[in-house]
Amino acid sequence: MLSRGKVLLALILVLLVGGGGWAFTHKADLRSLSNQIMNRDFAGSGSGVARLTIRPGDGGATVAQRLVDAGITKDFGVTYQAVIDSGITFYPGSYRLAKGMSAAAALSAIADPARLDVTRITIKEGLRLSFIFDQISQATGISRSDFDSAARHPSAYGVPSSAPSLEGYLFPATYSFAKSASAKSIIREMVNRMRQELDRFGVPKKRWNSTLTLASIVQKEARQSADFYRVSRVFKNRISAGMALQSDATVSYGTNGTTVTTTDAQRADPNGFNTYLHTGLPIGPISAPGATAIDAALHAASGSWLYFCTVNLQTGETVFSTTFAEHQKAVAQFQAWLQQNPGWNG
Repeated sequence: MLSRGKVLLALILVLLVGGGGWAFTHKADLRSLSNQIMNRDFAGSGSGVARLTIRPGDGGATVAQRLVDAGITKDFGVTYQAVIDSGITFYPGSYRLAKGMSAAAALSAIADPARLDVTRITIKEGLRLSFIFDQISQATGISRSDFDSAARHPSAYGVPSSAPSLEGYLFPATYSFAKSASAKSIIREMVNRMRQELDRFGVPKKRWNSTLTLASIVQKEARQSADFYRVSRVFKNRISAGMALQSDATVSYGTNGTTVTTTDAQRADPNGFNTYLHTGLPIGPISAPGATAIDAALHAASGSWLYFCTVNLQTGETVFSTTFAEHQKAVAQFQAWLQQNPGWNG
């Protein structure tokens, strides 16, 4: 008398030989059933909890072996064949799976975004590096000291030697960090994302620091998207004319200030970010610029403006001027607004 397994195997052979188009279409399903009958594959969705980590660059063979090593699937050959049959694309991260899954079930689970065990966080444009590290530390549980230590050598992440720090090199975006991520891997991912953006704009590495420096100032100074390009033009016009940029945002950064306006003492501090004392761009970026700010740094609007002044911090209304007399009127308008809204200057 034939065993149940042999009967099922015989049925599969009949389908393969005489099933014609149906058998061809369901070849992967038949192979999976055969493997289970031959005890080379688990059946079903498994039980318990198991974790699989997929790293950047991992191929099908590597993932298949990790699935077997973790006890998620049973046989490397069966699992790897299932990978080939499925045509699955692997995305780096940590996945919540189960022990004793069929190869097909395991791959289906990996393709489910809900199984990806990640920390999602959105980094906004214009944040300083210290604030970015604080936010990621709070979200991931990785200590702030780990980020500070990992950031000590910017060149390790491909940042130009002219950059004084990683400031401005972490692209602001929404990220999904694996639970197993380290401070170094997170920084590397964010720097690589900034590199992709610079490549998209065709910026050669020798111009990374100057481009991100100008973009970071534009990001902090401009209030409305359309004004980014005008602010960029003002700074480029001033550089061409040999004038100091006189950006309060750079002065505030260089003295670790947090207010919109700066004091006489701050503007007299001889640090490398003081654009009241030094002409040209400061020594490096002052914030994390987004795509619009980078685009504005590269493609400034046309105009003869040499000055700008935001006259309403609530609406972002900004006045652009060509003469100093015009600018003084805008400054008076801003000072009047500050008197009426003292809380906005912190």
